[in-house]
Amino acid sequence: MPAKRSPARRPTMKDIAQRAGVSESAVSFALNDRPGVSEITRDRVRRVAEQLGWRPSTAARQLSGEGAATVGLVLARPADTLGVDSFFLQLISGIQEVLAERHLGLLFQVVEDVDDECAVYRRWWAEHRVDGVLVVDPRTDDARPDLLDELGLPAVVIGGAPDARHPGLSTVWADDAGAMAAVVDELSALGHRRIVHIAGLPGLAHTERRIRTLRAEAERRGLAEVRSVTTDYSDAEGAAVTRRVLGGGVLRGAVQEGGTVEGSLAEGGSPPTALIYDNDVMAVAGVAAATELGFSVPGDVSVVAWEDSALCRMVKPWLSALSRDTVEFGRTAAKELTSLLDGGPARAVRVPVPRLISRESTGPCGA
Repeated sequence: MPAKRSPARRPTMKDIAQRAGVSESAVSFALNDRPGVSEITRDRVRRVAEQLGWRPSTAARQLSGEGAATVGLVLARPADTLGVDSFFLQLISGIQEVLAERHLGLLFQVVEDVDDECAVYRRWWAEHRVDGVLVVDPRTDDARPDLLDELGLPAVVIGGAPDARHPGLSTVWADDAGAMAAVVDELSALGHRRIVHIAGLPGLAHTERRIRTLRAEAERRGLAEVRSVTTDYSDAEGAAVTRRVLGGGVLRGAVQEGGTVEGSLAEGGSPPTALIYDNDVMAVAGVAAATELGFSVPGDVSVVAWEDSALCRMVKPWLSALSRDTVEFGRTAAKELTSLLDGGPARAVRVPVPRLISRESTGPCGA
């Protein structure tokens, strides 16, 4: 039997001291930016540490009060909807790009609901697992900001409007209202008066903003047959709702307090001539469902996807979509969090409004 290989030994401060010809205390002073050594010695110690591949121990950093060198991200969504969601893949890519530059790790966890998410924050805080967190999917009734204030855990809320009640939290947000208004402008100019918005999860702040804006824009233009219906963002629900609204009649909805729309179908009504989907996956599934029912896109029904992606250019017709730099959105959020970790003030940062790109899936109303 071949002999078992011994694991590689990590370089230590003692190794650096021997190679640089200085004491271990001098190495500690140099690597931790403390006074007590000359700049020449500090530079020599750092060069030797780099040559040996030395990195500070996370456990040692925690014991010395320097932090965990890790930030956290918890996602309270159905796990089976994440694999095809391009938004979060791009967002995390941008986040990771900034964290890698700072040699910070990302601790990621998927949970069932917000209560579980809050429990994770409490555990991470108690165990000193993370130095700060990135919070996604702000809710209209959200317990997380109060909890993070209570814990004193640095945090950046991604997608939430600025909130004066939590001045210690930074916010990075996009103007969903402006984006929805641009979509309604485009569809209205094309003659569409029966529009259904196939929205995302109910209770999410951005879902409610989009629903409220659609309602306001419809009222402003006198469009009586404009409704929203919420889903779980999946392709299955996107296709199912498309079949309902195109095959069963118009959607009748009652707007509840807070903007949530509860929709039902009235038999015998005219189907919508335009559909707005809250992500690219549902839009692609919706086009397939409409085609199965014998509807032509855009001859019978126009389609707009909220998030532009490669998927929107892999189907026929190519989908009109709202485009934004989601990777840069992630970078901005990560930079705001590292600024908080460096002692900077909390801020509200607004990213550019998503831009509507008109392609083959939208056209003049034919009905």
